Amino acid sequence: MKRLVSLLLVLIAGSMLCVAQQSAPAAGTSAPKGINDNPNSKKARAILQQMIDALGGQAYLNIQTIQQEGRSYSYYQGQPNGYGIPFWAFIKLPDKERVEVTKQRDVIYIYNGDKGYEKTYKGVAPMEKEQLKSYLRQHEHSLDFVLRVWLPDPTTALFYNGPAVAEQKPCDSVTLFTAKNDSVTIFINTENHLPVKKMFDWRDPMDNLKNTESETYDNWRLEQGFPTPHTILHSRNGDTTNERFLTTVKYNMPMADSMFEATVTYDPYKEGGEKK
Repeated sequence: MKRLVSLLLVLIAGSMLCVAQQSAPAAGTSAPKGINDNPNSKKARAILQQMIDALGGQAYLNIQTIQQEGRSYSYYQGQPNGYGIPFWAFIKLPDKERVEVTKQRDVIYIYNGDKGYEKTYKGVAPMEKEQLKSYLRQHEHSLDFVLRVWLPDPTTALFYNGPAVAEQKPCDSVTLFTAKNDSVTIFINTENHLPVKKMFDWRDPMDNLKNTESETYDNWRLEQGFPTPHTILHSRNGDTTNERFLTTVKYNMPMADSMFEATVTYDPYKEGGEKK
């Protein structure tokens, strides 16, 4: 079951940067006052707006739900680990997600705010802390979250890093830097203005080592008028960890809040794992 969790926690990504005009500050420093009033930051915002327009503009930002179906593969030492598993994902923005896996759809992961649950034939258990932390980290750095929460925040500093190459495509590189000293860099295709790659760094509190996570987007198709990547690849420190191939994507389908509710019936992480 842990393998399934690690395979799907990235559901809901190192090119060299040619820095021009002004570089994004290093993590751990505060954004200077009025940072977005300069030409560099205004260019970064304009490029991000071009990307939003390419994704569907205000209609894209107003998407309420996303329904996905496909197959997910985990990787080990650069090679797929097995034949992958089918999944069905139901996302209700901003912070609810339900993922059903296996052909029988009898293993279910539910995320609601900062809570996570695993539902199997044994019952409903709380998500193991480290696994939930990994999911929340991915969610808080996701493209949906960054464009809907980070970008409108006036305390988020924007930096145009200059032209770059990502996944062998000519790109513009833009970094968003929050007041909490967190950052995400997005590589945006200069030809169609769609995102090619997203990356962010974080430090493991156990060893204080820096980790770089990235997500790349490919195989774009129109779904209900919205350009949608059907191949999404996730990497950590340069090693591929997960790849998803979407076969069906639907937007703004009705989803009841009850789909994302769960009541714990047992806790395997407590001594004995007794029923509650």
